[in-house]
Amino acid sequence: MVQAIERPSSAKLPPLDHPLADIIYRLEAGGALIPDTPVNLMKIIGMYKAYSIPMDFYWRDLLYLGERVFINPFPFFKYFPTKEYFDLPNHYAGDTADLRIWRGPAHAHPELMAFIEKGETGKMPRLLHHLWHDRINMEFSEDLARKMMWHRMGGELDIYLDSEEYKAAADKAIRAYFKRNPLMLGLYKLFPDLFLEQARQATYMTVLGLFWEVMAPVFFEISDRYDEGSITSVKEAMNFLVNGIFAAAGRPIYHHVYIDDEVHVLVPKEKGFMWLYEAAFPYVEAVFYRTAPFRGTKSYNAQANQVPTDQVDFHYGILFADKFPVGTAGIPPTLLHQDMYHFLPQYLKDYFHQHCRGEDDILVQLGIAFQHSMYTVTSAVLQATRAAFYYPLDDPNPEHLMANRRFFVAQMDRFIRPQYGIAEACKIRNVQDPNYL
Repeated sequence: MVQAIERPSSAKLPPLDHPLADIIYRLEAGGALIPDTPVNLMKIIGMYKAYSIPMDFYWRDLLYLGERVFINPFPFFKYFPTKEYFDLPNHYAGDTADLRIWRGPAHAHPELMAFIEKGETGKMPRLLHHLWHDRINMEFSEDLARKMMWHRMGGELDIYLDSEEYKAAADKAIRAYFKRNPLMLGLYKLFPDLFLEQARQATYMTVLGLFWEVMAPVFFEISDRYDEGSITSVKEAMNFLVNGIFAAAGRPIYHHVYIDDEVHVLVPKEKGFMWLYEAAFPYVEAVFYRTAPFRGTKSYNAQANQVPTDQVDFHYGILFADKFPVGTAGIPPTLLHQDMYHFLPQYLKDYFHQHCRGEDDILVQLGIAFQHSMYTVTSAVLQATRAAFYYPLDDPNPEHLMANRRFFVAQMDRFIRPQYGIAEACKIRNVQDPNYL
């Protein structure tokens, strides 16, 4: 049941005839896509805490992949970043932060390091933990970086990746990487585009790492403030996300590759590519909305138009995902759910055990709570976009308020399109219902 929303008194606009009108009114009142209830707040904050600790590994290993592994054709130890990357100071945490968002330390989170050492099975060499699959599942984050690259969202960075300048820089780095390997240099000469595409993939690994380097301390700080009692509503949590998005908006996006003692700059900071436009917006669009058809859960008949012909119509992201524990790396992100399970705060564990179907069902319930949390992140992106390109919510000019409304309506229209079963797949109505378990 959709929560009834009182429309803001300043909005001198006619009532809406729209299937999601109540949600649009909530957005116009400064709210989120999900109802502002104590249970929803507990779920989203618990998910932010559980997500942020694996994310602290994801961003570090993604930078390791982009900067060190690069185009290694046999990257057997790509999930084993060096100590240097665990000690790498987060630019948004710690005493040396460029902008301190989280009050915690800049190096890898203590709970992350404890899990890497002991996992669920006990202390043993990391390789054994890896082979036993008692580890953080980096496959999930790699898959998302590939989806961002595949959808190529059309920003300035995307254009640059096809430029002669990028190709020349990548060519120099590829030749340096294989300078002692004549076989690979020969293959590069035969298939240059294949290796160039691998370099672009390394760039996207770095971009996603730089994105999550910001989001991890944002989620850590929200969780701490909830524990302290200073965040008491979904709206306050969403507004903290909005402020975090704007604070990091101008963070440079770059890609450096380290080969021996040389630094190869594939994407210079001087290009002026910005975190908001080249990482945050493309991530939300590619991962929350699009990704790719679910693997291992459904059969699709492309000839019967069950799969969109255009990528812009893809609707397989977390906002549309069915919560099946299928163990795939993509969306539904069951591997991420398994990672988050290790770091659930006690209050959320207690809730799952008291109100859901027990331990056997906990990954499904965790996934549903995660979906609530990602609808809240989407809400923050919508409100940030509205603030950046449109008008204040309390603007006295009705024409400006109508422009805001048109923006919100257009965003909600994406969820109700009948083509390809988009309206049926979308979970925006489900997350309004407190019985969505």
